[in-house]
Amino acid sequence: MTPDPGFGIYIHWPFCKSKCPYCDFNSHVRERIDQARWRDGLLCELDHYADATVGRTVTSVFFGGGTPSLMDPGTTAALIDRIQQRWRVANSLEVTLEANPTSIEAGRFQAFRTAGVNRVSLGIQALDDASLRFLGRQHDAAEAIGAIELAARTFDRFSFDLIYARPGQTVGAWQAELTRALDFAMGHLSVYQLTIEEGTAFFPAHQRGEFEIPDEDLAGDLYEATQDLLGAAGLPAYEISNHARPGEESRHNLTYWRYGDYVGVGPGAHGRLTLDGGKWATRAHRAPEIWLDRVERGGHGGHAPEPIDTGSRGTELLMMGLRLTEGVARARLVEETGRDLDVLVDAKALKRLVDGGFLEVDATAIRATHAGRQRLNAVLSALLA
Repeated sequence: MTPDPGFGIYIHWPFCKSKCPYCDFNSHVRERIDQARWRDGLLCELDHYADATVGRTVTSVFFGGGTPSLMDPGTTAALIDRIQQRWRVANSLEVTLEANPTSIEAGRFQAFRTAGVNRVSLGIQALDDASLRFLGRQHDAAEAIGAIELAARTFDRFSFDLIYARPGQTVGAWQAELTRALDFAMGHLSVYQLTIEEGTAFFPAHQRGEFEIPDEDLAGDLYEATQDLLGAAGLPAYEISNHARPGEESRHNLTYWRYGDYVGVGPGAHGRLTLDGGKWATRAHRAPEIWLDRVERGGHGGHAPEPIDTGSRGTELLMMGLRLTEGVARARLVEETGRDLDVLVDAKALKRLVDGGFLEVDATAIRATHAGRQRLNAVLSALLA
């Protein structure tokens, strides 16, 4: 039996206090934010998508950004209330809010819980002050730990993020940092490799030689150390960068990786919706002010939905699902595309990847092996060429 991917709602709050130098997300710094106007805009776009998805049951809501912990908790409450009014919601509805661990934002945790948030995801990123300064974070390590402890007291479920493969980082130092993190991690931990993306402040600085990041071999050793240490601690990887105790996986992110439907609300938000038997990609305008103006004029800030053809549906499902340890059920491929694996991919490429130890295929599923997940971009390029 294939897992139900669920039906999620993603709400994007595009504002931050400052732009982190590694971040390529759709985030913006503004001196003033009209909270009431933004609340009305987000509610309006929620209504637009509720009209298009009548009868669906929402299994998860995710407030991302940007920094949604800068949102007025009253806005958060209004959005959650509107979702419960316009859709059926699962009894086990997961409502996650991304938060920064600065004292001002952490101090609002109880207000967010009262609003209906039942899970927070904290952007910790590092547990030493020098690394936090390098990453442009506005908190120090002591503040980070205080925020984690407060989250544990306030919410039944929480997670936090760490970034590895930082300049000068050794395997031993990373193992020590992860071990310290495990003193505070409960059910879930997200661990991302630092990458230098175009459009970020780090990109030109790295090109100028202002800093170096670990080479491919060291990055691989750091990845392996992460898998070994967290697996031994009872938080195995269920996705390339996400570790959880059984049952503590992020339900919302599983909807993405299992290629379920989700609504995307807010500037730059994406969505995937099955409507009238077809799959559609939705995408909102990225610029916050333009998005808000379009919502106020026309009820939503999205571009025209784009149909996703059968082949692209299979490609997207494999690209997302092979990130998961569980892989992709062949029944899901048939459900999405009407075709089995052998028709969707090149048989010779598939055999080479299986023989090379990067993929496993049986009668029920296709999965990336441990080695395959570590090199997933290359595996997908070969498989889907």
